[in-house]
Amino acid sequence: MTKVKICGLMTPADVAAVNTTAADFAGFVFAPGRHQLSASTAQALRRLLDPRIQSVGVFVHETVAEILAIYRTGAISIAQLHGPADAATIQTLQAAGLQVIQVFINQPLDPASPADYVMIDSGQGSGQTLTWTALPATAQPTILAGGLQPTNVAAAIALTHPDIVDVSTGVETNGHKDGQKIQAFVHTAKGVR
Repeated sequence: MTKVKICGLMTPADVAAVNTTAADFAGFVFAPGRHQLSASTAQALRRLLDPRIQSVGVFVHETVAEILAIYRTGAISIAQLHGPADAATIQTLQAAGLQVIQVFINQPLDPASPADYVMIDSGQGSGQTLTWTALPATAQPTILAGGLQPTNVAAAIALTHPDIVDVSTGVETNGHKDGQKIQAFVHTAKGVR
C-alpha cells in the first residue's frame, strides 16, 4: 500500500484534518515561502499531531546546525532536503538521529544516495505536475511529489509505483488546507493496488 505525506501544515485546523485520516507523514516547511513556520509553531503543531504520524521538516539550503536545532525541539523526526545535499551532510544528520529525505527536482534519482528516502519532484512546492514515468529501483523508499491532487493521484501511482506520495497545494482550497480534499487524497492513494 502506498503511504501518504501531507505537507505544508500551518495551523491546528490543518493538523486536525490530517489526524482524521490515515496519513503516514506530515510536513512542516521551514524554508521561505507561504507555508513557512517558525520552530516554535512547528513544535506546538507537533504536539497536536497524532503520534503515529511522522513529522517531516522541509529545508532549502539551511545549515546542518539550523536543522539539528529544530530537530532537538522535538518538532520533526525526518529532514527533507531540497537543493544540493552531499553524503557527508546526510550522514551527519543521520548520526544525530534524524532520518533524511533527499529531493531530486526534475532529475534522475541517485542510487548511491545514503538518504533514508529519495523524492522526485517537479519543483520546490511549485504544484507543477511531474511527467510521470516508472521510478528507478533504489535501495530506499521512493517518494513522488509535484502537482498531485485527489483527482490524479491514482493514475500517478499506477504509472510510477512510488512507495510514498506527497501533496501540499493539491489538497488546498483558496490557499488553505481542505479537510475533504485531504480525506479524498489519502483514501484514493491508499486504495490503489
